[in-house]
Amino acid sequence: MSATVKNRLLSAVLSLSLLPRAASGADHGENALVGTWRLAALEEPGADGTLHLADCTGLLVFTREGHMSVQVMYRNAEPPAGAGPVQYAQGGYEGSFGTYEVDERARTFTFRVEGALVPSLVGKELPRRFELSAGQLVIKSTDPKERWKAVWAKAPGRTDTP
Repeated sequence: MSATVKNRLLSAVLSLSLLPRAASGADHGENALVGTWRLAALEEPGADGTLHLADCTGLLVFTREGHMSVQVMYRNAEPPAGAGPVQYAQGGYEGSFGTYEVDERARTFTFRVEGALVPSLVGKELPRRFELSAGQLVIKSTDPKERWKAVWAKAPGRTDTP
């Protein structure tokens, strides 16, 4: 099957998803993750194991070419007590970039970290589950030991560009 046919088939499948198109109406082609997302909520386990909302803000970007970047700033730089087995942030900030590959059927993507504030993440492949619904992207780790959940809202496009 040619790349053009595959892209058209994937576009048709994605158009049936519950995620509305970006405000500009632009067709992003390869997948519905493409675009800029603002962090709406981040749930993390506390010391007692119960999930709580973290006080943070962030931005997640997926490009059509397969690049990904995520940045999260915690307003309170203290790490949560009993933090999970993987450390993604340092000094109240999480920043990483790399490439990603989507498995639409499994509703997962794999983030291949090329650069990160936390050096131990560089070179890792981080598989993630995702759900798209009503303009929101919900991401969770596929690792059951990591019980966090990030909810991202599609960021509107800039209207002040020439």
